[in-house]
Amino acid sequence: MPDRIEPRDLDKSARLELKTLTKENADWVARYLVAASEALEDDPALAHRYALSASRRAGRIAVVRETLAITAYATGDFALALRELRTYRRISGSNDQLPLMVDSERGVGRPDRALELGRSVDRATLPAGVQVGLAIAMSGARLDLGQPELALAELEIPQLDPDRAFSYSPALFSAYAEVLDELGRTTEAEEWRARSARAEAALGGDADDVIEVFELEEDGADEARVESQVPDASTDGPDAPDAPEPTLAPVSDRTEADVDDASADGTGAAEADDDHEDPGAVLEPEVAAILAETADDPRPGSQPADESAE
Repeated sequence: MPDRIEPRDLDKSARLELKTLTKENADWVARYLVAASEALEDDPALAHRYALSASRRAGRIAVVRETLAITAYATGDFALALRELRTYRRISGSNDQLPLMVDSERGVGRPDRALELGRSVDRATLPAGVQVGLAIAMSGARLDLGQPELALAELEIPQLDPDRAFSYSPALFSAYAEVLDELGRTTEAEEWRARSARAEAALGGDADDVIEVFELEEDGADEARVESQVPDASTDGPDAPDAPEPTLAPVSDRTEADVDDASADGTGAAEADDDHEDPGAVLEPEVAAILAETADDPRPGSQPADESAE
């Protein structure tokens, strides 16, 4: 076991499954699961030994049985892989490893059982990537039975789109090309191999779980999003587009409430002075005349203007 591997290197969701173990045991199992994952591609046998060690300490944990099944499949022990995948499915209730179960049935020489297993689950309930994996496994079972036409039909699913590249597209396009070769349709097979190569190049050779779509959105959709100025919640994150900067409406479009708010803080006072003449300035001559008459002919009980002013 490499000393550099630490429990925190394990995927967060997998670490959550280990919460039922003691901390010491959980850390030990986590390190072995990470080691199995790292060794899987270069040394499947070593990865399998790591997984076996983890299963001895945490045999009731779904991710542990899943890892053991995957490493068994990688070493060619399809019977053990099938048994562990069944256990994983029973513990987790997940069908995510159904394609590997179907392929393991093929591995033990039961293509009929493989097809039966694949048809036992509604494909619409599966994630897109799992649907593709299942289609490829089912197509292989058809080839095992000498049914190339049906094998091709198994692959003709909505995800077989030559104009879009997803993480699962290279494998799907390549499988389709292989079946076309079986049918003697070599020209079409070469076209789909070329599409597989282009899709893999577009994805940078990375076929991780994250699905990426390489296509441009229509201009109309962009304009609608700008007009609504409501950022999509699914694009949160560092790559999310910046929200449009708020702009102040033209003066003619502003509501009375906007004007009242501006007056309250003094920003609209200058506009009010310019648009409306001071009533006091209009009445001033008349008031002066009345005051003059009152000063010339004082009435009983009245006071002179200057005294009143004082």
